[in-house]
Amino acid sequence: MFDIAIIGAGVEGSAIARRISRYKLKVCLIEKQDDVSCGASKANSGIVHGGYDDEPGTLKAKLCVKGNRMYDKLNKELNFGYRETGSLVIAFSDDEKRHLEELYENGLKNGVGGMKIIEGERVRQMEPYVSKDVKWALYCKDSGVCSPYEFTIALAENAVENGVDLKLENEVIGINRKEGYFEIVTNKERIECKYIINAAGAYSDKVSNMVGLNYFHIIPRKGEYVLFNKDQSYLVNSVIFQVPTEKGKGILVTTTYHGNLMIGPNAQEVSDREDVTTNEETLDYIVETARRSVKGFDMKKAITSFAGVRPTNNTKDFIIEETEVKGFINVAGIDSPGLTSSPAIAEKVVNILSNMGVKLEEKKDFNPYRKPIIVKKDEKFKGDINAEEPEKHIICRCEKVTEAEIIDALNRPVKTMSIDGIKRRTRAGMGMCQGAFCGSRVRKLIAKELDIPEEQVKQRGPGSSILPKRVNRIDVMKIKK
Repeated sequence: MFDIAIIGAGVEGSAIARRISRYKLKVCLIEKQDDVSCGASKANSGIVHGGYDDEPGTLKAKLCVKGNRMYDKLNKELNFGYRETGSLVIAFSDDEKRHLEELYENGLKNGVGGMKIIEGERVRQMEPYVSKDVKWALYCKDSGVCSPYEFTIALAENAVENGVDLKLENEVIGINRKEGYFEIVTNKERIECKYIINAAGAYSDKVSNMVGLNYFHIIPRKGEYVLFNKDQSYLVNSVIFQVPTEKGKGILVTTTYHGNLMIGPNAQEVSDREDVTTNEETLDYIVETARRSVKGFDMKKAITSFAGVRPTNNTKDFIIEETEVKGFINVAGIDSPGLTSSPAIAEKVVNILSNMGVKLEEKKDFNPYRKPIIVKKDEKFKGDINAEEPEKHIICRCEKVTEAEIIDALNRPVKTMSIDGIKRRTRAGMGMCQGAFCGSRVRKLIAKELDIPEEQVKQRGPGSSILPKRVNRIDVMKIKK
């Protein structure tokens, strides 16, 4: 019998698990995939938003600002990768300037600091490669970028280190309400618990329906991105947005935490919650729209495209609440700024549990710290693809990933056996060649370390194959451009 079962090991579920792991409670984290961070948590912009564009008074507004202010401390504890960059919302006309003024007023009401509206000349001093057509911009000092999948992995690792039972490859297919507790039925087992926290992302409405709660529904909204080589990162210093639309914050131009240039996303409602395909027409739109902000990026340096599905809901705000079903908490419809808000969402859930009568006695041995996997290399680093020492033996040339880093990743509390799992933890395969050189080397190392045949090492987890590759529209676009 668990005290608490959390359904969904994306950034929200993992943040909640880590926050609750500081108490003397028996907790499990249930995930249908073979790894954490396999949904929207790994396929997003990684922006830590300032909090000026959320409607004052909403949960989004309150939790975004609070969450933003928690990132620096969290990064010092968990070493997932975060830096404050500042952001600019740019306007090309006086009419768009009025939108900036509205965002500025929103920000003041939400408690956002470090904001000001600046003229185009000042924008170009800050961002030399931004379009000459920019007339105004809203600057926000407190915005930043993080590595979203590394953040989720770090949260889950720390939660497991502090006693949370992680149950991967357990898809919830039913929930039975018993006298004083719940029975969660998965494809593998039956799990008994006193309380359930539903953080199932794109499937949170389906899980809610399992206990008879049908008061909201998820509207899957796909966003596609284009990722460039690191040598294009000179083009921007901060996160550059255009004036937002009804569907979202619009096409942005930014650098990732690790220094790649990235543009996107669009916002397209889709019927399939697993639809993470990209298409040439949409990518063309993203490229042309991004060029309004920054014209100089080279499509020959585009290395991949990807997409994620955001769990937008029909209420237009986060749903974080105890429900009329006693013991069942919904953490649902967490779209943007869900990544930014996640640590604050976790604190809110703890407060809900306390108000429900859950005894929250802190552990004396709770450890908030987690060592990084990726070892930063300076100019003095002397690695080689033929070196014998694991610390110097380079497996991935593009990202200078060593054998020691991959072995470390394979022996962490959150286990992975897939090439993509190693990619998210170490960046092996994230460079210009996209794993053409290191893919087979990573596979051999996984097989050797786990003592399994190479053919059992999958690309993307159970059911995937190491052979087929998804069509990359970037190659088509490079030819066209």
